[in-house]
Amino acid sequence: MTIKGEGVYNVVVIGAGTAGLVTAAATAGLGGRVALVERDRMGGDCLNTGCVPSKALISSARLVRQIRRAEDWGLEPMDPRFDFARVFGRMRERRAKIAPHDSQERFESLGVDVFRGHARFLSPREVEVDGRRLTAKNFVIATGSRPAVPPVAGLSEVPFLTNETVFDDLREKPDRLVVLGGGPVGCELGQVFARLGVRVTIVQRPPQILEKEDPDAAGLVRRILEEEGVTVLAGAQARGVSRNGRAVRVEVEIGESERRAVDADAIFVAAGRVANTGDLGLEAAGVALGENSIRVNRHLQSSQPHIYAAGDVVGGYQFTHVADAHARVIARNILFPWWQTTWDDSVVPWCTYTSPEVARVGLNETDARRRGVKFDVWRRPLDEVDRAVVESEEVGFAKVLTRKGGDRVLGATIVSERAGDLVHELVLAMKAGVGLKEISSTIHAYPTFAEVSRRLADEYQKSRLTPGVRRLFEWLYRRARRA
Repeated sequence: MTIKGEGVYNVVVIGAGTAGLVTAAATAGLGGRVALVERDRMGGDCLNTGCVPSKALISSARLVRQIRRAEDWGLEPMDPRFDFARVFGRMRERRAKIAPHDSQERFESLGVDVFRGHARFLSPREVEVDGRRLTAKNFVIATGSRPAVPPVAGLSEVPFLTNETVFDDLREKPDRLVVLGGGPVGCELGQVFARLGVRVTIVQRPPQILEKEDPDAAGLVRRILEEEGVTVLAGAQARGVSRNGRAVRVEVEIGESERRAVDADAIFVAAGRVANTGDLGLEAAGVALGENSIRVNRHLQSSQPHIYAAGDVVGGYQFTHVADAHARVIARNILFPWWQTTWDDSVVPWCTYTSPEVARVGLNETDARRRGVKFDVWRRPLDEVDRAVVESEEVGFAKVLTRKGGDRVLGATIVSERAGDLVHELVLAMKAGVGLKEISSTIHAYPTFAEVSRRLADEYQKSRLTPGVRRLFEWLYRRARRA
């Protein structure tokens, strides 16, 4: 029996977030010898400070909002009764229920040698973990990312929250919250806090929140946020932060001329991410860095072919499902080094879990125009979907881009409740090369939200009924009547 830490491993995985865990489990499950190194909590960002706790809070906040809208469901008007600390306690309880799946005990039961500590390369074939040396044929760097802190004067001198601290360190409800950043994290948690009774101000440097989305999608989310009491300052920058008694004051510059002082009880920083590449000994390993990332090829190999990188640390799409997909590619490439699998990011969906959600795959109109791609766009509002109407969730729309004159899907955007679930029919259509004609002819259960995709496809089919084709059909009907 090989002693833990001795001999040569098939792979040493650095980081026990999604990418690291999937790589380790897959390799061990196929019979490989694996060491997994984690200096902090098992499960990484997604489990502890990202997807899991944020979606648990979103779930509670959605229910609060529904209670406030009780009349929309034919109920008597009512105010939700909740305790802020209990809502956060429920989030932590839900997280704890999922945690065993990512635990050290589970991975050791799978045959993975787990080491708790900081890993640093000593050479291309060896890492040190708190004084213990590990040798392997392959390495996987899956160290993730951390919140970027913008260079705002005075920010470092006052307490502020990030996704790494907000879920466990915030114990009392702030009356006022300033969110620095109007991307997915800022909008999601900004809406959560607003629904839990906090006065929220979002400060977004670009002129549009959710800047990667089309203006119609981002604009609808902004309208809903503002209707729920969130103040959105877009095209604005935080220029300075200072203490104002027990509170903090954020000096905000809006456009080129307006300045505004925003007082708050807490600041939440959601201004992007920075890859965790520091103090890994990458120079000793001969691993080259890109801009805020480890540079990899299409096989997810670094400049050292036996050292792979996965997840947020390689930049690009920073999503849990992408980290998972990276890991699956790497596990295959380690097992079959002579038959390398290529990472394909041509069809990657994502979702911002505001209410309504914004789900996306492929090109949107903004991207298509920027790239000079000729396209047709098919759009249907949610209020034409019967299930959305009866559920009082008809705010939103779905649109699909197809290649000009054809039905092949180039991309889709859905803005609605449950959009993250609805988009996957279109994701599969893109992946499999299925066009709108096939979606239109596919039977969809009634009444479901999924009918929105069929309605989009029906619009494409109607477009094929040109005046000439219609005249031909009319002639055939007349002929049939005379027969």
